[in-house]
Amino acid sequence: MNHVTDLQCVLCGTSYSVEEVAYSCPACGPLGVLEVHYDYEQVARQFSRESLLTNHDMTMWRYRALLPISYSLNIVPPLAIGGTPLYAVERLRVKLGMTHLWLKDDSRNPSASLKDRASIIAVMRAEGKTVACASTGNAASSLAVQAAAQGLPCYIFVPHNAPRAKIVQLLMCGATVFAVQGSYDDAFDLCIEACNAFGWYNRNTGYNPYLVEGKKTVGLEIAEQLNWEVPDSVLVPTGDGCIISGAYRGFEDLYRLGMIERIPRMIAVQAEGSPAIARALEGDGVVRQYPAQTVADGISVGLPRNGAMAVKHIRASGGYGVTVTDEQILSAEKELARQTGVFAEPSGAASYAGLLRLLDEGKIARDERVVLLVTGSGLKSIDAVIGTAGSVVPIEKGVEGMEMVSSIVRQGYT
Repeated sequence: MNHVTDLQCVLCGTSYSVEEVAYSCPACGPLGVLEVHYDYEQVARQFSRESLLTNHDMTMWRYRALLPISYSLNIVPPLAIGGTPLYAVERLRVKLGMTHLWLKDDSRNPSASLKDRASIIAVMRAEGKTVACASTGNAASSLAVQAAAQGLPCYIFVPHNAPRAKIVQLLMCGATVFAVQGSYDDAFDLCIEACNAFGWYNRNTGYNPYLVEGKKTVGLEIAEQLNWEVPDSVLVPTGDGCIISGAYRGFEDLYRLGMIERIPRMIAVQAEGSPAIARALEGDGVVRQYPAQTVADGISVGLPRNGAMAVKHIRASGGYGVTVTDEQILSAEKELARQTGVFAEPSGAASYAGLLRLLDEGKIARDERVVLLVTGSGLKSIDAVIGTAGSVVPIEKGVEGMEMVSSIVRQGYT
């Protein structure tokens, strides 16, 4: 990968060559996440606005020149990842009095979450090895899906309370699933230990430096879909901090290549029950562990493993963090579905909950250009919303049933 110049630790600043280190900084340990740096002069010879105009591949691989995969590797992914829609959400614009609001729907990826963008990088870099990861659900299911498509053995570590729908997806794709009697953080540590012991390729994004690079394709897509006029703010559901760092990295790459004029403000939306990155942004920038308890399992993280990088990138963009309650998240999830038709899981809908709070507080103006990132499908977290979705109306069959329908419809219009 001669277009990758080095890997730099976000904690101590030490730089390493690609050959020197596989995962995190040897001096700082697992929290010493490494940032991938590129030779932009070399990238620019293969990648530009003009080259994209003639590239008919609408998946994430249209940005291959900016991904940590050797240019010589022949890539024929069996599943289409990326190229997800950016909706103008007109009804939501009218409701909120905003003229420039978009929703990036990454639930349209093969496993129904944004995490496919990272998992395919792991599968490609695994070079036929067994793959493994720890996850609250989406990263795990995306790895299982990609591993199944490539025929790789897959081991998954999840906290014991991971959503049933995501567990079923893992099992259907043939993964071996370990339900850890502890938290996500416990599963994460155990996964690292197992990968070291058995030689598995570790997909954990807040540990493997290359996977944030896969997630950055969502930022690259947003910029291109907006015809290179980047938004003022991008609201990102945030747990470990990997997605928001990835989105920032996409915009940063384009800025360094002279393809956009500025980097948008990155806003981390966290649950009040899992606020570590938001609290760090409010304070001294040091990410500390907090108890994690929220209905939004996808962003339920006690100690964000990519927290230092996320804080660095959010601050560099002029952004900040905001927290929302579980009640606000569930309300936003329902409203988002009814106003746009996009059924997001609770963590995915957190971006909209964050927007509503920031509009109320006057921190986002209604004439700003804003993108909401939806990271996963609501079909993965049915248990979380079954109590708030509403209820069915039981009726009789035949003529009696039609009379009941007519009565209810008349009541609804009076």
